[in-house]
Amino acid sequence: MTLHVEKRLDPMSWKILKELQLDARLSFSELGRRVGLSTPAVAERVRNLESAGVIAGYRTEIDLTKVGLPILAYIRMNAVGDVLARITTAVRAMPEVLECHRGTGADSFIMKVSVASVEHLEALIDKLTPFGTTSTSIVLSSPVSRRVLDRSGADQARASRGGRAGGRAV
Repeated sequence: MTLHVEKRLDPMSWKILKELQLDARLSFSELGRRVGLSTPAVAERVRNLESAGVIAGYRTEIDLTKVGLPILAYIRMNAVGDVLARITTAVRAMPEVLECHRGTGADSFIMKVSVASVEHLEALIDKLTPFGTTSTSIVLSSPVSRRVLDRSGADQARASRGGRAGGRAV
């Protein structure tokens, strides 16, 4: 999100964003009732948030256990040399890889994976080891599995880096 858009998020935009994070399937009339706006007003605000790129999409949350993938794990990978592009290509083709992030520090990549069994996890790790060293952690529980971002969290982050709020609202 650009600083320009950050400045334009007023309290009403944050209320809308919070409600949509909790339930992206809300109708405009229900969303309007929850935030205190008319249906046309809330529809226009949502369209503005979408066109500004603040709302990047709408997704379905799937219970991985119920689709036969009960083991959630993080695989950290340290890779050296010219294999980075090959790793990226390989993990994009692996349906078990839910997310893959390239980062700094000792880990070149951090992957969130979901598998059917420990044997399935082992086979996935075996596909990755030709590219570098892996380290795997299996998730036992998720005390915070999905946080709803609200204005206070964004304001705290902005304050810690010296930003300010203000400007025309989206």
